[in-house]
Amino acid sequence: MLTWDDLKHFLAFARTGSMLTAAQALGANHSTVRRRLAALEQHLGCKLVERHLSGYRLTEVGAGLRPYAERVEEAVAACERYAASRDKKLTGVVRLACSPTVGERLRRAPLFETFQARFPGLHIELLLSDRLVDLAKGEADIAIRTYGREPAEASLVGRKIAEDPWAVYASRSYVERHGRPETTEDLARHSVVQFGGPIANHAAAEWLRTVAPHATIGACSESFPGLVLAVKSGAGLAPLSTVLGKAETDLVRVIDRVPGLVTHYFLLVHQDMRHTPRLRAFYDFVESEIKGFRKALVGRPEQ
Repeated sequence: MLTWDDLKHFLAFARTGSMLTAAQALGANHSTVRRRLAALEQHLGCKLVERHLSGYRLTEVGAGLRPYAERVEEAVAACERYAASRDKKLTGVVRLACSPTVGERLRRAPLFETFQARFPGLHIELLLSDRLVDLAKGEADIAIRTYGREPAEASLVGRKIAEDPWAVYASRSYVERHGRPETTEDLARHSVVQFGGPIANHAAAEWLRTVAPHATIGACSESFPGLVLAVKSGAGLAPLSTVLGKAETDLVRVIDRVPGLVTHYFLLVHQDMRHTPRLRAFYDFVESEIKGFRKALVGRPEQ
């Protein structure tokens, strides 16, 4: 019998190209993945995976099967969302996905304790990850995400809860040694910290390359925490969100605002789940405590 469980293991392998990585993604072991793939091949009567010197890979039939398996995945997720949305009880868990830095800021505020006191039957479970968890697949119930502009996901609904402008920062020691730029044009005469790796195409990185294409590269960082450390070390100037910059006493804001660079914080839920009582309760709670959330996220209660 063709089962979703077999297709789920097939999709995990198809997406990762590795038995081990697929097993890790599913919380299983690689022998289980191989066994499920073998069962699927036996049921369909065709080879889906073949072994090569470098490891396993999909056959032509396996590659052709993948989009059909993904449609089944979408249908299963829709069934699960429908069933979950029928739950009318104000009890259970609200799984809130956000980045570790956002989660840390929210934990410092008493917001979650206030929510628990108001809804004693509900419990907030924070899912902390820099990866965008898939709300459509039920990886989380609700999310707080950051965007440079409006969210593009058509299946998600929500509202903006805070925004954080960007500015250019330097360490105090750097300013003492090299002076302070007065305009963006002055950045070309200074050392800068380059954005690399996963953040190389961030809007702030593109802005920096545009205004100071020939500036000396004092350091390169592939993460925002590393970027902050590089600026603090005196390696050079860099644009940072003001919530990051003002948290560091060693940093000086040398250019007050970067035009067009703003981080927007959105509270998002899948449109199929927006009327589920436990999620509606949290959504409405954020609405009622919006000033507290803004202060926790960006340090300013007002926009």
